[in-house]
Amino acid sequence: MEKDLIQRPSTCQRIAFVGPESTGKTTLSQRMAALHHTQWVEEYMRLYLQEKWDKQRAVCSWDDLLPIAKGQIRLENEALLKANDYLFCDTCLLELVVYSYIYYGKCDPMIEKQALSHKYDHIFLTYIDTPWVADDLRDKPHEREEIFSFFKNFLEKKTIPFHLLKGGIDHRIEQINLILNK
Repeated sequence: MEKDLIQRPSTCQRIAFVGPESTGKTTLSQRMAALHHTQWVEEYMRLYLQEKWDKQRAVCSWDDLLPIAKGQIRLENEALLKANDYLFCDTCLLELVVYSYIYYGKCDPMIEKQALSHKYDHIFLTYIDTPWVADDLRDKPHEREEIFSFFKNFLEKKTIPFHLLKGGIDHRIEQINLILNK
């Protein structure tokens, strides 16, 4: 089962976006992939939970976490086969780990172990200075500051290097490109 959570080796630079809901992760990963003529990886948690909501009007449960983790890694590994120099990931397992702690107060040790072992050349933490956009799945519009702090503290505690992204989308893209071109 753990083998389903292992990253495929690659010389491609992996870039992941993490952060609270509605902070631009999807837009950034799509735009960066288009700018660099490469692949982006959708957030599997969103795909999985939207389908669950549409079919059952049900929200995420503890039992959904492992299938979500496996799906995220499967999408990432598949996209690597088509990527060129970069792979832009709209979240990674770290996002699932943080939200697991936020919603359940705990995380599956196997998921957390794999998340912490995964390698990304750059992790970008998105700040909450973007407008909130409601949808079927987003449920914490008034807790974004606390969630952002949880992400930041988690990354720092686990000594995971990250870059903080603030400002409008164009400014964020400039920041990312400056970092990638160093």
